[in-house]
Amino acid sequence: MSVVPAEPVEPPEPAWRQRAVERSTRAAKVRAEQRVQRFLEAAQELIADKGTTDFTVQEVVERSRQSLRSFYQHFDGKHELLLALFEDALSKSAAEIREKTATVREPLEQLKVAVDLLYRSSIPREEHQSPLFADFAIQLLVSHPDQVATAHLPLLSLFTELVEGAVEAGAAVAPRPRHTASLIMQTAMFTAQAPAPPVGAHPSPVGAEDVWAFCLGGITGTALRTDKDAPAATPARATAKSTAARPATAKKAAPKRTAAAKKTTAPKSGARAKS
Repeated sequence: MSVVPAEPVEPPEPAWRQRAVERSTRAAKVRAEQRVQRFLEAAQELIADKGTTDFTVQEVVERSRQSLRSFYQHFDGKHELLLALFEDALSKSAAEIREKTATVREPLEQLKVAVDLLYRSSIPREEHQSPLFADFAIQLLVSHPDQVATAHLPLLSLFTELVEGAVEAGAAVAPRPRHTASLIMQTAMFTAQAPAPPVGAHPSPVGAEDVWAFCLGGITGTALRTDKDAPAATPARATAKSTAARPATAKKAAPKRTAAAKKTTAPKSGARAKS
């Protein structure tokens, strides 16, 4: 009878060693985050000073007072650095909108506040517009749309939550909340950045209220009236129907009056002739 020897069992790692490794890893992570933050701040300062994203990696390294080797440990190059700044800006924007919508109770009103804030923050302003959005973001949208989509994930998650909240409250209908949230976001951002569409010979500016009215109609089927001078949709249709009915009535009545007039006139003329 042969006895198969049991496989050797490795002794468990001492608890002190686990704590030491975790502490070391945690400290290394903190140092790495601090180095990355210094690179980001240096890049932001250069963009503010130059008014453009046209700077070199060496300038970022010198401004941050760190090494070129350290830079390439954290970034593949300038593109990834700018992408990090872009993602960071959108993440902060999402956090600000989330904070402000949290002060509103009604789900649909929360979504309205979010649309308004996103629209206003997307309006191009020459004196305040960051080259990061005016230059880099536009190029990124053409060359790396997948990276743009990833950068917008914090905003998309927030708007999806708001749409889902409105649906759960029975205030909106959205079979695909995430898809609806994406459409609302794109409507707000791109409308804010687009020039005013012409109506006749004059441009017709589109405001935050117009965007919200459009989005509201999409999720509730009820359009919001934003132009105080324009008549409401239903009265306008009723007026059109009544106006269209009046000429028809007039046309039918006119021949009767004309025929009656002929009958009345004929005897008189006949009587005069006899006399």
